Amino acid sequence: PHYEIKNSFWSLFWIVFAVRSGGATGVVVKGPDDKSSVAFRMDDKGEVKCIKFSLGNKILAVQRTTKSVDFTNFIPDYPHLEFSHECKTKNASILGFCWTNWNEIVFVTDQGIEFYQVLPDKRTLKLLKSQSINVNWYMYCPETAVLLLSTTVQGNVLQPFAFKTATMSKMSKFEIELPAVPKPAKLSLSERDIAVATIYDQLYVMYLKHHSRTTNSPGAEVVLYHLPREGTCRKTHVLKLNTTGKFALNVVDNLVVVHHQSSQSSLIYDIKLRELDGALNVHQPVLPAQSINPYKIHLTGPAAAPSQAPVPCELYSSSWSVFQPDIIISASEGYLWYLQVKLQPTLNLLQDKGKLMDFLLRRRDCKMVILSVCSQMLTEGDKGNLSVVATVFDKLNQVYKEYLDAEQAYTVAMESGPSRSSTSYKRPVRTQAVIDQSDMYTHVLSDFTEKKGVKHKVIIAVLMEYIRSLNQFQIPVQHYLYELVIKTLVQHNLFYMLHQFLQYHVLSDSKPLACLLLSLESTYPPAHQLSLDMLKRLSTANDEIVEVLLSKQQVLGALRFIRSVGAHDNVSARKFLDAARQTDDTMLFYTIFRFFEQRNMRLRGNPGFNQGEHCEEHVAYFKQVFGENALMKQAMA
Repeated sequence: PHYEIKNSFWSLFWIVFAVRSGGATGVVVKGPDDKSSVAFRMDDKGEVKCIKFSLGNKILAVQRTTKSVDFTNFIPDYPHLEFSHECKTKNASILGFCWTNWNEIVFVTDQGIEFYQVLPDKRTLKLLKSQSINVNWYMYCPETAVLLLSTTVQGNVLQPFAFKTATMSKMSKFEIELPAVPKPAKLSLSERDIAVATIYDQLYVMYLKHHSRTTNSPGAEVVLYHLPREGTCRKTHVLKLNTTGKFALNVVDNLVVVHHQSSQSSLIYDIKLRELDGALNVHQPVLPAQSINPYKIHLTGPAAAPSQAPVPCELYSSSWSVFQPDIIISASEGYLWYLQVKLQPTLNLLQDKGKLMDFLLRRRDCKMVILSVCSQMLTEGDKGNLSVVATVFDKLNQVYKEYLDAEQAYTVAMESGPSRSSTSYKRPVRTQAVIDQSDMYTHVLSDFTEKKGVKHKVIIAVLMEYIRSLNQFQIPVQHYLYELVIKTLVQHNLFYMLHQFLQYHVLSDSKPLACLLLSLESTYPPAHQLSLDMLKRLSTANDEIVEVLLSKQQVLGALRFIRSVGAHDNVSARKFLDAARQTDDTMLFYTIFRFFEQRNMRLRGNPGFNQGEHCEEHVAYFKQVFGENALMKQAMA
């Protein structure tokens, strides 16, 4: 089989070619789904050295000799005819080729590279650019469209090239530091010891530096060279393997995974968890060495019995081929695997909750695991250590705040209209690492408050620690968190603490909170006044204060309040008259009725009520109780 990485719809996936009899008896192309799978036949013109589809499976390229590459159109309505192209450099041998676009290809020869545009309608190639350079071997990263060439006699000087639509750019070359220089000089750096991968959106060249007896090094290590689009490539990270032997590299979810064959285990490194050693970041494994999860294979073919049980797959086999970023192929068993990292077991492998949180927050599918860490932390003993709880909450809320700030900046940029600055803003992507207040409330805190056997003081301390962390990052606290605090206090009859929290504004004022306090009046009478004080401090809750007072039949108090804030000219007379009637206090009704008649006289020069105020019922009641003469006297006054 021949293997190829290809890019489609911004995501990378693999397809595998199975070529039988040079293609005469069939070529089967398998991808991760049915859409990327295809089968066809081609003439047997010799051994296939390399076979690759361009992006979108539009053009097939096949190399059978060291001088030329054959092409076949797979574009609908185009002739399905083969055409060939020879490399332009005389006496050069083609080492291989890479598709950089659906119709752009680069030939890599031992004397340089040739960048072409494929014209499928004319069945020919147009040379866009070429570069003469001695080449030992090459490596291509399709995700970044960067080609790496090994040059010089020892092969440790690497020359990268970057490709974009119809353009080829020469990047700064750099040198891989070899542990020992052979004499006489010979090819010392193999492509087996080099991998190219994107880690945290940055391109790195990874060099597997084996143990050297001459330097008395403690073991092998992986050296990471950061390769920027512009500027020089620098050695930035060293991963200590602390052992010797045969290794292979993968990159999964921004983690470097180093497979060690003899111990049948894998080491995981996170370059964001760094320890400085001078100018370099030196890394030890994040977790203890772990083996890949066992897998059983169902036997097929004539030798397999129908009832035969699946057999275990041979892990860390010598027949394994590892491809970037996360592919493992077993040549002997005919299987291709995608390597994945299971996050849930890390809860018990990394005891330091702060480091564990740093590790999890950078992973792709981390939300539910992080929430389970928080629940476990509060349930299994760390609840007594508030410093650990505080550290975890702060790490979560720092990521939460960064997302909120980015969202706000994007909103402001969009509202300001199109400009050069606003066009550079992209809507921030909300990753699973953003654990908001709703997540914490639903999956952690509400359940924690219901746990039996946990002291109420600990529960209150944890809730207040989370609120403290939100305040520290200037994140507005949602009212349901305050409600959770109040309900917990009331449940344990901690009214003195509730009073203190409100008195010293530990719990921020809000209308929902004031309404909750009102509902507690039967249990804690002072809650009524605390609620009114909170509503008054809000200064935007005048209507709510009036409703509260009227519901308590404090009609005069409501009228005095509405006059104190200067809103008495706009309030509904009927609302107050209704409340006064419900008290069965005729003198109170008389006072309220007279107040609004005087308001009518001051505003309109007439004591009567407009029809739209719907006060006819109350006027009739006033006549019935106090007589027609009382109404006339008021009109004449």
